[in-house]
Amino acid sequence: MDSDNLLGQFLRARRGLVRPEEQGVPAIGRRRVAGLRREEVAMLSGLSTDYYVRLEQGRERNPSVQVVDALARALLLDDDAAAHLHRLARPVPGHARKDRNVRRQRVSPVLVQMMNSWTGTPAVILGRCMDVLAHNPLGGALFAGHTYSGDLMRLVFLDPDARDFYPDWDRVAANTVGGLREAAGTDYDDPRMIELVGELSLKSEAFRTLWSRHDIRQKRHETKRFRHPVVGELTLDYESLTINSAPGQQLVVYQAEPGSPSAHALSLLGSLTATETAQHSDSAHQDIATGD
Repeated sequence: MDSDNLLGQFLRARRGLVRPEEQGVPAIGRRRVAGLRREEVAMLSGLSTDYYVRLEQGRERNPSVQVVDALARALLLDDDAAAHLHRLARPVPGHARKDRNVRRQRVSPVLVQMMNSWTGTPAVILGRCMDVLAHNPLGGALFAGHTYSGDLMRLVFLDPDARDFYPDWDRVAANTVGGLREAAGTDYDDPRMIELVGELSLKSEAFRTLWSRHDIRQKRHETKRFRHPVVGELTLDYESLTINSAPGQQLVVYQAEPGSPSAHALSLLGSLTATETAQHSDSAHQDIATGD
């Protein structure tokens, strides 16, 4: 994954997604490029074409806040994408990113204990590569039974059951890739991120297409549908919370509307999970008692 000119990659990808008519640019003559031309982005941003070309080519790496804001308006970026553009223009120093990478994989035991007390609420803690670092019993049961239950990126794009598990797979896939872009920020030299993006790019055409768009989706609140192999259809609201003590980690909490069929299905899943946990505990006690 080329991390030398992330700003230029982002600008090229995003101008290719803006139709000229969206910005009132006359579509005159035959266009050789999708979206806006470089000179059109420059005009809309109040910049010289030469300066904008230098930005895309990585020969100008210190645009002002005002220039970045103008580019965001020209490219019709939403708040998440505009914030990402500002981060690309002023990336975090490499040593700070490496220190942050080490810290983010350690899950607080206090947080795990708190999650385990939510017996009726699925909860998982995700790392920046969308891998499941920890979960409570119901959170584990929600994603159980898949080849990649502990890795949400690979679950979406590589698991053979993904499109059945996620009835709205196209939307889930787009949001998941956008969330990975947001989580990565400017830190594309992380070996785990390089490995993940490389593997998915080789094995999934859908991932390659979505990754090339450079969409940014901050994981906040959404309603998501699941087709669970044990309890059937579930429609759950989730809230994603950042963990201040572990930058890069997210606590994702799922809930069903009270009294809904999904709430009953989630309650059933909780009961089955509790029964299975109790059986495993009894079996372990028996093994200890018999010396096995």
